Amino acid sequence: MENEMRNSSAEVVSLKEWLITMLILCIPIVNIIMPFVWAFGSNTNPSKANFFKAQLIMAVVGIILWFLFLGSFIGSMMGSMSTY
Repeated sequence: MENEMRNSSAEVVSLKEWLITMLILCIPIVNIIMPFVWAFGSNTNPSKANFFKAQLIMAVVGIILWFLFLGSFIGSMMGSMSTY
């Protein structure tokens, strides 16, 4: 049981590491790839991996909501155009 507790506890992600992470996310194209690497990489800090998994889930939810809004907007525009 003691070994399980040691394995489950990980080091805190430092401020320096978060700043480097944010700088990496400012680079075009890399900011699309790196969240997947950090979320599903085997040697990533667990708290950092969980953060990026949550970020990817929120991105998917945002994309779905955007498509629903866009479809609703286009549908209402098409509906109003057919009355004239």
